[in-house]
Amino acid sequence: MSRTPVLAACFAAVAFGAITASVSDAAPAAAPNVQRKMLLQQDLSIPNYSTALVEVTIPAGGREGRHTHPGSAVVYVQEGALTLAMEGVPDKTYRVGESFFIPTGKIHEGINSGTTTMKAIASFVVEKGKPLASQVE
Repeated sequence: MSRTPVLAACFAAVAFGAITASVSDAAPAAAPNVQRKMLLQQDLSIPNYSTALVEVTIPAGGREGRHTHPGSAVVYVQEGALTLAMEGVPDKTYRVGESFFIPTGKIHEGINSGTTTMKAIASFVVEKGKPLASQVE
């Protein structure tokens, strides 16, 4: 039996683990039922900056936990509804097809107060080497 398929399988497992760990490390401490999946992470032509595209899934009644990002975030709601609680701004609920912007360093939290799962795509532009999010007490 050739070693190539075995080595390829090992490499794929290590790569998947690294991607999963980077999403977990980059995400704020949150309810264990919030899922984040890294879809793309890429260096930009802007020196010292990268972009990330993340799928966020929050079940009914779930919440992310208060956190910040070291760069801008744009979020598009694909399924359900998401209430954005952002410091200094009245809470607002976004529904399927709606998008919103989160400025750098702004304390906020996504909350699913609905009865169905919420799915969104979040796009980040951040300084390289910084976590995508940091938990706020």
